Amino acid sequence: MISDNIENITKYLEISEKVSDFLKSLTPDSVCGRYEIDENAYANIDVYETKDICLCKFEAHKKYIDIQMLLAGQERLDYTFVNNLSVNEEYDEERDIMFFSSPSGAFDTLSLTPFKFALLYPYEAHRPQMNIKNVSLKVKKVVVKIKAY
Repeated sequence: MISDNIENITKYLEISEKVSDFLKSLTPDSVCGRYEIDENAYANIDVYETKDICLCKFEAHKKYIDIQMLLAGQERLDYTFVNNLSVNEEYDEERDIMFFSSPSGAFDTLSLTPFKFALLYPYEAHRPQMNIKNVSLKVKKVVVKIKAY
């Protein structure tokens, strides 16, 4: 998992110029919906309320690398390696997602704030959309999906 500020996004080879330009063009007023960026990447912008940790699950993908970035609000995102977890819901190929039981061991935590992104690879499970300090907040988030090689 890589976490950085949007100003540094061009430093990462996994992120094409089109994806970088798209992310740098976003503002808190960007319209929600799906955006086709290029033949290898698309994005979804959504608004939602963060949730209590007990309502959030670790998830991972096989076909896509995720870039998750808030445009407004704040949320907690936990992450760990997939091989540290037990599968709770088998891989759904159509949705490119699988879910895991909460780990019995250690995992890392990141506080997402506007224009700070998290780059998550298929071998990294992540638990997004969580409250910070048990307070539910409205957030606006973009998730970019980049085809994994």
